[in-house]
Amino acid sequence: MGKMGTLLSQVHSIAGPSLTLLYPLYASVVAIESTSKLDDEQWLAYWILYSFLTLVEMVLQPALEWIPIWYDVKLVLVAWLVLPQFKGAAFLYERFVRAQIRKYRGQQTHHTSPTGKEKNKFVHFITPKKGEHDAY
Repeated sequence: MGKMGTLLSQVHSIAGPSLTLLYPLYASVVAIESTSKLDDEQWLAYWILYSFLTLVEMVLQPALEWIPIWYDVKLVLVAWLVLPQFKGAAFLYERFVRAQIRKYRGQQTHHTSPTGKEKNKFVHFITPKKGEHDAY
C-alpha cells in the first residue's frame, strides 16, 4: 500500500468520528443558541437515531464483523442523517419514530396498586406537562 492508500486509510479513520460526533456536537450547540425550533428538532432527532444505531450496532457486533463494508454503509447512513442538505434525521423521526411514540403514549393507562397509589409516579414526574416545556 503506497502513500495514497495510507492517506485514504487515515482520512477514512477520521471521517467516522468527525461525521458522527464532532459536527453534530457543533451543530447542536449552534441549534441551542438559535431562535429557530426546526434545527433543534433536527439535532434532537439525530441524537435519538444515533443512540439507537449505536445500541443496535453493539448488539449485532458479532454479525456485523462479517460484513466488510459495514463501516462504509454506516458512514453513508450517518452522512444522510447529519448533512443539512438531506435532513435525514428529521425525516426518519417524523416518518417513523414520532408515530411509534404517539402510539405508545396514547396506549398508556394509569395503573393503580391495591393501595390506590399510582405505580408509575416517576414516569409521570419526568414527563413534561402541557405547556411546561415553554418555560425555558
